[in-house]
Amino acid sequence: MTASRNSLLTSVFAAAICFAAYACIISFRKAFNVAPYAGYQIFGLDYKVVIITSQVGGYMLSKFYGIKFIAELKRIGREKLILLLMGISWFAWLLFALIPPPYNFWTLAINGFPLGMLWGILFSYVEGRRATDFIGASLAVSFIFGPGLAKSVAQFLMNDWGVGEYWMPFFTSLVFFIPLLLFVYLLTKIPPPDAEDVAQRTERVVMTAKDRWQFVKTFLPGILLLVLIYIFVTMLREVRDGFMADMWKASGESYSAGVFAQTEMLISIVILVLIAAMVVIKNNMRAFMISQLIMMGGFLLSGIITWLYLQKQVSTFQWMTLVGLGLYMTYIPYNSILFDRMIAAFSYAANVGFLIYLADSFGYLASVSAPITKNIFTIKMNWLNFYTNLVMITSIAGVIFIIISLFYFERKRKVLLNAGEVKNVRK
Repeated sequence: MTASRNSLLTSVFAAAICFAAYACIISFRKAFNVAPYAGYQIFGLDYKVVIITSQVGGYMLSKFYGIKFIAELKRIGREKLILLLMGISWFAWLLFALIPPPYNFWTLAINGFPLGMLWGILFSYVEGRRATDFIGASLAVSFIFGPGLAKSVAQFLMNDWGVGEYWMPFFTSLVFFIPLLLFVYLLTKIPPPDAEDVAQRTERVVMTAKDRWQFVKTFLPGILLLVLIYIFVTMLREVRDGFMADMWKASGESYSAGVFAQTEMLISIVILVLIAAMVVIKNNMRAFMISQLIMMGGFLLSGIITWLYLQKQVSTFQWMTLVGLGLYMTYIPYNSILFDRMIAAFSYAANVGFLIYLADSFGYLASVSAPITKNIFTIKMNWLNFYTNLVMITSIAGVIFIIISLFYFERKRKVLLNAGEVKNVRK
């Protein structure tokens, strides 16, 4: 009873700290999106499109670098690395404020690169545990809640404190940096996985280049399918996060500074309950397949609610909330349970960081092109119309690819069982 109680307390502690830490971290990346940054162009492109693309470009490059860096990450000195990367990102916002626009656009690439490393570092504290579904869900919903909270704080600083839009990211980051120091310290107090965790979820190890290549060869078709799906949902997330305020304005409906936190809070609660409930499923293969069904449900929800919105059957608030819920039903499993359960289902000695950074790198590569494509080829289409079209197309494609993925991994399970290459794939 005591051991079970200690395990529960450890899980709750880890979940709370990881959620709070990443909610602070993501404010360094997402708060600035709430400002219009109007009146400038660079290379014939809208200035806001360029600075968002610059940041996502830096973030994308860090994901490609992270395929190696996170896969080989040691478990020593991680808290110092977090603070170093956050300091670099914060310094970039200072440069953004000091250098006059539009010549400051490149500072966002410096801001984005270090931030791209931080999810992998945080998740390394909690992967490979019986409660990773619950802890990972808490960490992942900070992706949803954090940007909404950061944008509301940023809007408050501009509206009530008179902070200019170019200094706003720096001061918003300051608000969140102070509590982050405490949460980083508390991360170091999370104990490592115990023997029962290792027995049920497979030991997580540093992966060399040879290990990474062998893993990819073993599951190549399935990995390609999952990466393609992730590309779709990453584009949807980046456009929604980057231009949510613009879409509200294009809708013609009034909104307040708190609406961003309000919509994301509702989504966060639903996603947390949905993903955390997966912890009761002990069969890793079943959980891996169910997580893909949740993702498919997310695409269906996004597509259906967007069609209803285009038919003027729902309000902008209802659409923004439900399309966000559908989006994160697909996005969050990648960052919490999908790859953790995949590794455990096939009893493969690996780590989640490698897989998510492999998916992230190509996802953000595609998302870099989305705003530029819209700006060049569909200049007359506002962000609301662009996004609704993007949702409809990717929802249909996403459902098709998930169905193919389900068939592939079920077949792969049978092949490996028959070959005797995986002993406890049914766990």
